[in-house]
Amino acid sequence: MPPRNQPTARQVRLGTELRRLRDAAAMTAREVAELLGSTSAQMSQMESGIAGVSEQRVRSLAAHYACADAELVDALAAMATERTRGWWEEYRGMLPASFLDLAELEHHATFLRTAATGHVPGLLQTEEYARAVFTFTDSDLPAGGLEARVAHRMGRRVVVERDGAVAYDAVLHESVLRTRVADRRVALAQLDRILRQSERPNVTVRVIPFDVDGFAGANASMLYIGGPVPRLDTAKRDAPHGGPFLDAAAQLTRYRTLFRKVESASLDPARSRDFMHCLSKEL
Repeated sequence: MPPRNQPTARQVRLGTELRRLRDAAAMTAREVAELLGSTSAQMSQMESGIAGVSEQRVRSLAAHYACADAELVDALAAMATERTRGWWEEYRGMLPASFLDLAELEHHATFLRTAATGHVPGLLQTEEYARAVFTFTDSDLPAGGLEARVAHRMGRRVVVERDGAVAYDAVLHESVLRTRVADRRVALAQLDRILRQSERPNVTVRVIPFDVDGFAGANASMLYIGGPVPRLDTAKRDAPHGGPFLDAAAQLTRYRTLFRKVESASLDPARSRDFMHCLSKEL
């Protein structure tokens, strides 16, 4: 397979996991290359996502590494054969690659969890809310760039609205709901959208009120993306312009724990809806 100029985060992840399997087997890239009739340079390209890898090679490598986790091997083999060119591809060259990578990861997610203490999560935002956020953080964007960002963010919502949509759990601090990124009208429309989305069978929204005791997670904004197996989950700090994708085992454990802590401080879904209905009368 020809080398890639810009591998996606998903392609890089496949290579990373193959390297982790090799490291666990205590084998060098040169040793594996000799077994495969390849070279160390080709191994490096494969493990960095620059070069593609076939399903057969994934399974061959797993066998050489004595990997007994059949579910993981099947998941990696599926990643190697997957060739989806989703709706996000129309923005390639128009938006930073991280925008497209996030949409692709969400497309393949088995579940999504988010905690928000600063802004309404992207998957719940209205167009006007998203436009206000992008305008504030990127005030020098040309009109075309701004609208492309807004359109892309609206496109991401398909993962929780399509048939067979994945489970989406969102925990929002009261400050997120009260902050007016634009004006009162936009804030009310945004709150109404969150309430309507919370009625979807796959969407759960919980709220952490200001007056809850013992909540010290003001910096806990995050997005957690479920993979086909827990080892292939992905976490990231949720912010207007994203952040690095995190996938080391220790990082994933930390973010799973962080989400549980944030969730434990929130109201249950029914009380959260009541809270938001009351808040809509105050805004």
